[in-house]
Amino acid sequence: MNGQNRKDIYPGLEVDVILKKDQRSGKRTRGIVQSLLTSSAFHSRGIKVHLEDGQVGRVIEIVEV
Repeated sequence: MNGQNRKDIYPGLEVDVILKKDQRSGKRTRGIVQSLLTSSAFHSRGIKVHLEDGQVGRVIEIVEV
């Protein structure tokens, strides 16, 4: 499942994100969502989230549902 819809993402969910520094390479980082930073219901490049380890990125794929 992709990470473009805010309703599909919630704290505690395991996701793959792309960090700002990795946008060119497309390198994914896996983590647990701590909070959602995008307020709109949909974002074409993925909902921006704050992970439990402190990193911030856009959700590319939801690992666990």
